[in-house]
Amino acid sequence: MTEARISVLCSGNGTNLQALIDSCASDAPDSIKGKIVKVTVNRKGAYATTRAEKAGIPTDYFNLVKDGYHELGEKDPAKLKEARLRYDADLAKRILQDKPDLIVLAGWMHVLTTNFLRPVSEAGVPIINLHPALPGAYDGAGAINRAYEDSKAGKLKDNTTGIMIHYVIAEVDRGEPILVQKIKIEEGESLEDLEWKIHGYEHDLIVKATALLAEKISAAKALKM
Repeated sequence: MTEARISVLCSGNGTNLQALIDSCASDAPDSIKGKIVKVTVNRKGAYATTRAEKAGIPTDYFNLVKDGYHELGEKDPAKLKEARLRYDADLAKRILQDKPDLIVLAGWMHVLTTNFLRPVSEAGVPIINLHPALPGAYDGAGAINRAYEDSKAGKLKDNTTGIMIHYVIAEVDRGEPILVQKIKIEEGESLEDLEWKIHGYEHDLIVKATALLAEKISAAKALKM
């Protein structure tokens, strides 16, 4: 089969995962030409697990504490850093066992170190992530809230924020953008309304970007057959 093998990493409810699942199952011309081979979660009770199981997709709950990388409540920065590096190295091994062609971070709340990024890059597997901000703006956590506060303070250019799908590199949210969507913050709009609006755009953009890369991967695999 030449379809792209996709591994998805999630931490929470999995609404973006659901959008990916639905597109993979669709016969629409613009649907994802690929198969989700594994959904990995790092938080107990993440509903993404249920979504994957309902779709018949294998899941893996892999957690820093549960799997013995550090004790619950550990505060020592050196121990936490060492645990994170070991966890990321082992996470890469687990993901690569499935021989994915593409890794999609869909609400994955864990910044990946080079101990994950290096072996995945060496295996030739691209990693993409969804970030709720325009390129170069509001890197890291709390991006929607920071854009909203700047909008209220009159500091946001054209009162416009956005979202992007980008390649993942060591610098957080600084990888090359694949697709970008600008989103206007309307006068009188609440933070909650803005969050809902942005999440709606997220589902569409993550599917479009995944479909775009899956198409290229499938075409490249077909040429090798």
